[in-house]
Amino acid sequence: MFAALLLLMSTVATAADKLPVVASFSILGDLVSVIGGDRVAISTMVGPNQDAHMFAPSPADAKKVAQSKLVVVNGLGFDQWLNRLAGAAGYKGAIVVASNGIKARQMSDEGQTGKMHADPHAWQDPANVIIYAGNIAAALAKLDPAGAGYYQDNRARYVQSLKELDGWAGQQFAQITAEKRKVITSHDAFGYLGARYRITFLAPQGTSTESEASAKDVARLIRQIQHERIKAVYIENMSDPKLLQQLSREAGVAMGAKLYSDALSSPQDVAPTYLKMMRYNIGQLMLGLKLN
Repeated sequence: MFAALLLLMSTVATAADKLPVVASFSILGDLVSVIGGDRVAISTMVGPNQDAHMFAPSPADAKKVAQSKLVVVNGLGFDQWLNRLAGAAGYKGAIVVASNGIKARQMSDEGQTGKMHADPHAWQDPANVIIYAGNIAAALAKLDPAGAGYYQDNRARYVQSLKELDGWAGQQFAQITAEKRKVITSHDAFGYLGARYRITFLAPQGTSTESEASAKDVARLIRQIQHERIKAVYIENMSDPKLLQQLSREAGVAMGAKLYSDALSSPQDVAPTYLKMMRYNIGQLMLGLKLN
Protein backbone atom coordinates (compact mmCIF):
# COMPACT_ATOMS: atom_id res chain seq x y z
CA MET A 1 0.00 0.00 0.00
CA PHE A 2 2.87 2.35 0.86
CA ALA A 3 4.54 1.61 -2.49
CA ALA A 4 1.26 2.24 -4.32
CA LEU A 5 0.82 5.55 -2.47
CA LEU A 6 4.34 6.65 -3.45
CA LEU A 7 3.61 5.74 -7.08
CA LEU A 8 0.36 7.74 -7.01
CA MET A 9 2.11 10.76 -5.51
CA SER A 10 4.85 10.51 -8.15
CA THR A 11 2.26 10.37 -10.95
CA VAL A 12 0.43 13.42 -9.60
CA ALA A 13 3.68 15.34 -9.24
CA THR A 14 4.74 14.44 -12.77
CA ALA A 15 1.42 15.63 -14.19
CA ALA A 16 1.68 18.86 -12.22
CA ASP A 17 5.23 19.46 -13.49
CA LYS A 18 4.23 19.29 -17.17
CA LEU A 19 4.54 22.52 -19.12
CA PRO A 20 1.02 23.81 -19.95
CA VAL A 21 0.86 24.76 -23.64
CA VAL A 22 -2.03 26.09 -25.74
CA ALA A 23 -2.07 25.56 -29.52
CA SER A 24 -4.50 27.33 -31.81
CA PHE A 25 -5.74 24.35 -33.85
CA SER A 26 -5.52 20.57 -34.08
CA ILE A 27 -2.60 20.31 -36.53
CA LEU A 28 -0.41 22.54 -34.35
CA GLY A 29 -1.60 20.65 -31.29
CA ASP A 30 -0.31 17.42 -32.84
CA LEU A 31 3.08 18.97 -33.63
CA VAL A 32 3.44 20.26 -30.06
CA SER A 33 2.49 16.82 -28.70
CA VAL A 34 5.13 15.13 -30.86
CA ILE A 35 7.92 17.56 -29.95
CA GLY A 36 6.89 18.09 -26.33
CA GLY A 37 6.08 14.46 -25.57
CA ASP A 38 5.41 13.70 -21.92
CA ARG A 39 6.94 16.98 -20.73
CA VAL A 40 4.00 19.09 -21.93
CA ALA A 41 0.26 19.26 -21.23
CA ILE A 42 -1.32 20.47 -24.48
CA SER A 43 -4.67 22.21 -24.87
CA THR A 44 -5.96 22.82 -28.40
CA MET A 45 -8.41 25.65 -29.02
CA VAL A 46 -9.90 24.43 -32.34
CA GLY A 47 -10.35 20.68 -32.24
CA PRO A 48 -10.61 17.92 -34.88
CA ASN A 49 -12.97 18.58 -37.81
CA GLN A 50 -13.48 22.21 -36.67
CA ASP A 51 -12.95 25.35 -38.72
CA ALA A 52 -10.31 27.72 -37.31
CA HIS A 53 -11.39 30.44 -39.78
CA MET A 54 -14.81 30.61 -38.09
CA PHE A 55 -13.79 29.93 -34.47
CA ALA A 56 -15.32 31.96 -31.63
CA PRO A 57 -13.44 31.50 -28.31
CA SER A 58 -15.36 30.95 -25.07
CA PRO A 59 -14.62 32.15 -21.50
CA ALA A 60 -13.29 28.64 -20.78
CA ASP A 61 -10.79 29.08 -23.64
CA ALA A 62 -9.63 32.38 -22.12
CA LYS A 63 -9.03 30.61 -18.80
CA LYS A 64 -6.91 27.93 -20.50
CA VAL A 65 -4.79 30.60 -22.18
CA ALA A 66 -4.33 32.52 -18.94
CA GLN A 67 -3.10 29.37 -17.17
CA SER A 68 -0.65 28.30 -19.88
CA LYS A 69 3.10 28.98 -20.10
CA LEU A 70 3.32 28.92 -23.90
CA VAL A 71 0.89 29.79 -26.69
CA VAL A 72 1.61 28.38 -30.16
CA VAL A 73 0.02 30.09 -33.16
CA ASN A 74 0.36 29.42 -36.86
CA GLY A 75 0.69 33.06 -37.88
CA LEU A 76 0.32 34.37 -41.46
CA GLY A 77 -3.10 35.77 -40.53
CA PHE A 78 -4.63 32.35 -39.82
CA ASP A 79 -5.30 32.54 -36.09
CA GLN A 80 -5.08 36.18 -35.06
CA TRP A 81 -8.06 35.59 -32.78
CA LEU A 82 -5.74 33.70 -30.38
CA ASN A 83 -3.41 36.70 -30.06
CA ARG A 84 -6.46 38.84 -29.26
CA LEU A 85 -7.72 36.21 -26.80
CA ALA A 86 -4.33 36.15 -25.06
CA GLY A 87 -4.47 39.92 -24.64
CA ALA A 88 -8.03 39.81 -23.30
CA ALA A 89 -7.11 37.00 -20.89
CA GLY A 90 -4.19 38.97 -19.45
CA TYR A 91 -1.74 36.32 -20.65
CA LYS A 92 1.88 37.26 -19.82
CA GLY A 93 3.69 34.17 -21.15
CA ALA A 94 5.49 33.44 -24.40
CA ILE A 95 3.81 33.30 -27.80
CA VAL A 96 5.61 31.43 -30.58
CA VAL A 97 4.65 31.81 -34.24
CA ALA A 98 5.27 28.33 -35.66
CA SER A 99 5.55 29.57 -39.25
CA ASN A 100 8.37 32.06 -38.53
CA GLY A 101 11.10 31.68 -41.15
CA ILE A 102 8.80 30.31 -43.86
CA LYS A 103 8.61 32.12 -47.19
CA ALA A 104 4.87 32.69 -47.46
CA ARG A 105 3.03 32.35 -50.73
CA GLN A 106 1.29 35.56 -51.75
CA MET A 107 -2.28 35.45 -53.01
CA SER A 108 -4.82 37.91 -54.35
CA ASP A 109 -7.23 39.00 -51.63
CA GLU A 110 -10.84 37.86 -52.08
CA GLY A 111 -13.03 40.70 -53.30
CA GLN A 112 -10.20 43.26 -53.38
CA THR A 113 -8.59 43.18 -56.78
CA GLY A 114 -4.87 43.77 -56.69
CA LYS A 115 -4.47 43.49 -52.92
CA MET A 116 -2.21 40.62 -51.87
CA HIS A 117 -2.02 38.67 -48.63
CA ALA A 118 -0.11 35.70 -47.26
CA ASP A 119 -1.50 32.21 -47.73
CA PRO A 120 -1.58 30.86 -44.15
CA HIS A 121 -1.79 27.13 -44.95
CA ALA A 122 1.99 26.60 -44.89
CA TRP A 123 1.73 23.21 -43.17
CA GLN A 124 0.55 21.66 -46.44
CA ASP A 125 4.24 21.49 -47.46
CA PRO A 126 6.19 18.97 -45.31
CA ALA A 127 9.36 21.02 -45.80
CA ASN A 128 7.64 23.91 -44.01
CA VAL A 129 6.65 21.66 -41.12
CA ILE A 130 10.35 20.99 -40.53
CA ILE A 131 10.59 24.73 -39.75
CA TYR A 132 7.45 24.53 -37.57
CA ALA A 133 9.08 21.71 -35.58
CA GLY A 134 12.27 23.69 -35.08
CA ASN A 135 10.42 26.76 -33.83
CA ILE A 136 8.32 24.70 -31.41
CA ALA A 137 11.35 22.80 -30.07
CA ALA A 138 13.28 26.04 -29.53
CA ALA A 139 10.35 27.67 -27.70
CA LEU A 140 9.87 24.65 -25.42
CA ALA A 141 13.61 24.44 -24.67
CA LYS A 142 13.71 28.13 -23.72
CA LEU A 143 10.94 27.66 -21.16
CA ASP A 144 12.18 24.25 -20.00
CA PRO A 145 16.00 24.16 -20.35
CA ALA A 146 16.19 20.82 -18.53
CA GLY A 147 14.22 19.25 -21.37
CA ALA A 148 16.13 20.89 -24.24
CA GLY A 149 17.90 17.69 -25.30
CA TYR A 150 14.64 15.74 -25.11
CA TYR A 151 12.84 18.25 -27.35
CA GLN A 152 15.66 18.30 -29.87
CA ASP A 153 15.74 14.50 -30.02
CA ASN A 154 11.99 14.42 -30.66
CA ARG A 155 12.38 17.11 -33.32
CA ALA A 156 15.18 15.19 -35.07
CA ARG A 157 13.12 12.00 -35.22
CA TYR A 158 10.11 13.90 -36.52
CA VAL A 159 12.15 15.69 -39.17
CA GLN A 160 13.27 12.30 -40.46
CA SER A 161 9.61 11.22 -40.72
CA LEU A 162 8.78 14.46 -42.57
CA LYS A 163 11.59 13.88 -45.06
CA GLU A 164 10.33 10.35 -45.67
CA LEU A 165 6.82 11.72 -46.23
CA ASP A 166 8.13 14.31 -48.67
CA GLY A 167 10.07 11.73 -50.68
CA TRP A 168 7.12 9.37 -50.83
CA ALA A 169 4.75 12.14 -51.90
CA GLY A 170 7.09 13.16 -54.72
CA GLN A 171 7.21 9.59 -55.96
CA GLN A 172 3.42 9.34 -55.91
CA PHE A 173 2.73 12.51 -57.88
CA ALA A 174 5.52 11.73 -60.38
CA GLN A 175 3.20 9.00 -61.70
CA ILE A 176 0.82 11.69 -63.03
CA THR A 177 1.80 13.82 -66.04
CA ALA A 178 2.04 17.54 -65.30
CA GLU A 179 -0.96 18.55 -67.43
CA LYS A 180 -3.20 16.10 -65.53
CA ARG A 181 -2.30 17.42 -62.07
CA LYS A 182 -5.43 19.52 -61.52
CA VAL A 183 -7.73 19.31 -58.50
CA ILE A 184 -10.92 21.07 -57.31
CA THR A 185 -11.32 21.62 -53.54
CA SER A 186 -13.76 23.52 -51.32
CA HIS A 187 -11.47 26.45 -50.44
CA ASP A 188 -7.96 27.41 -51.45
CA ALA A 189 -6.07 25.56 -48.71
CA PHE A 190 -3.65 23.44 -50.72
CA GLY A 191 -1.49 26.04 -52.45
CA TYR A 192 1.71 25.00 -50.67
CA LEU A 193 1.09 21.35 -51.50
CA GLY A 194 0.49 22.36 -55.10
CA ALA A 195 3.68 24.44 -55.26
CA ARG A 196 5.74 21.62 -53.71
CA TYR A 197 4.54 18.91 -56.09
CA ARG A 198 3.45 21.00 -59.09
CA ILE A 199 -0.30 20.45 -58.75
CA THR A 200 -2.88 23.07 -59.74
CA PHE A 201 -5.57 23.43 -57.08
CA LEU A 202 -8.75 25.33 -57.97
CA ALA A 203 -11.44 26.36 -55.47
CA PRO A 204 -14.73 28.31 -55.52
CA GLN A 205 -13.76 29.94 -52.20
CA GLY A 206 -10.52 31.74 -51.40
CA THR A 207 -8.03 30.99 -48.63
CA SER A 208 -10.64 31.56 -45.91
CA THR A 209 -13.95 29.74 -45.51
CA GLU A 210 -15.41 33.07 -44.38
CA SER A 211 -15.38 34.31 -47.98
CA GLU A 212 -18.26 33.53 -50.32
CA ALA A 213 -17.79 32.38 -53.89
CA SER A 214 -19.53 34.54 -56.48
CA ALA A 215 -21.87 33.05 -59.07
CA LYS A 216 -19.42 34.27 -61.73
CA ASP A 217 -16.52 32.40 -60.12
CA VAL A 218 -18.56 29.21 -59.77
CA ALA A 219 -19.66 29.39 -63.42
CA ARG A 220 -16.08 29.95 -64.54
CA LEU A 221 -14.90 26.97 -62.53
CA ILE A 222 -17.63 24.73 -63.98
CA ARG A 223 -16.56 25.68 -67.50
CA GLN A 224 -12.93 24.92 -66.64
CA ILE A 225 -13.82 21.53 -65.14
CA GLN A 226 -15.75 20.60 -68.27
CA HIS A 227 -13.20 21.99 -70.72
CA GLU A 228 -10.18 20.35 -69.04
CA ARG A 229 -12.11 17.22 -68.01
CA ILE A 230 -11.08 17.48 -64.36
CA LYS A 231 -12.36 14.51 -62.34
CA ALA A 232 -10.49 15.13 -59.08
CA VAL A 233 -13.11 17.03 -57.00
CA TYR A 234 -13.01 17.01 -53.19
CA ILE A 235 -14.81 18.53 -50.23
CA GLU A 236 -12.94 19.23 -46.98
CA ASN A 237 -13.69 17.87 -43.55
CA MET A 238 -14.35 21.29 -41.98
CA SER A 239 -16.19 22.95 -44.90
CA ASP A 240 -19.87 23.12 -45.80
CA PRO A 241 -20.21 20.67 -48.72
CA LYS A 242 -23.26 22.32 -50.34
CA LEU A 243 -21.39 24.64 -52.72
CA LEU A 244 -19.05 21.95 -54.00
CA GLN A 245 -21.92 19.48 -54.31
CA GLN A 246 -23.72 22.00 -56.52
CA LEU A 247 -20.59 22.65 -58.56
CA SER A 248 -19.90 18.94 -58.97
CA ARG A 249 -23.50 18.27 -60.01
CA GLU A 250 -23.59 21.07 -62.59
CA ALA A 251 -20.18 20.12 -63.98
CA GLY A 252 -21.24 16.48 -64.28
CA VAL A 253 -18.41 14.99 -62.18
CA ALA A 254 -18.53 12.79 -59.09
CA MET A 255 -16.92 14.02 -55.87
CA GLY A 256 -14.13 12.04 -54.29
CA ALA A 257 -13.69 11.37 -50.59
CA LYS A 258 -13.21 14.31 -48.25
CA LEU A 259 -9.76 15.77 -47.69
CA TYR A 260 -8.35 17.13 -44.42
CA SER A 261 -7.01 20.64 -44.88
CA ASP A 262 -7.23 22.89 -41.79
CA ALA A 263 -8.08 20.26 -39.18
CA LEU A 264 -7.26 16.70 -38.25
CA SER A 265 -9.87 13.97 -37.95
CA SER A 266 -11.09 12.51 -34.67
CA PRO A 267 -8.67 10.00 -33.09
CA GLN A 268 -10.79 7.10 -34.38
CA ASP A 269 -10.81 8.29 -38.00
CA VAL A 270 -8.25 8.25 -40.84
CA ALA A 271 -6.30 11.44 -40.13
CA PRO A 272 -5.69 11.86 -36.37
CA THR A 273 -2.09 13.13 -36.81
CA TYR A 274 -0.35 15.38 -39.31
CA LEU A 275 1.65 12.52 -40.86
CA LYS A 276 -1.43 10.31 -41.23
CA MET A 277 -3.45 13.26 -42.58
CA MET A 278 -0.89 13.95 -45.30
CA ARG A 279 -0.56 10.32 -46.36
CA TYR A 280 -4.34 9.92 -46.44
CA ASN A 281 -4.83 13.12 -48.46
CA ILE A 282 -2.14 12.19 -50.96
CA GLY A 283 -3.65 8.74 -51.40
CA GLN A 284 -7.07 10.24 -52.09
CA LEU A 285 -5.62 12.85 -54.46
CA MET A 286 -3.88 10.14 -56.43
CA LEU A 287 -7.20 8.31 -56.93
CA GLY A 288 -8.73 11.43 -58.43
CA LEU A 289 -5.72 12.49 -60.49
CA LYS A 290 -5.59 9.09 -62.17
CA LEU A 291 -9.11 9.80 -63.49
CA ASN A 292 -8.16 13.14 -65.09
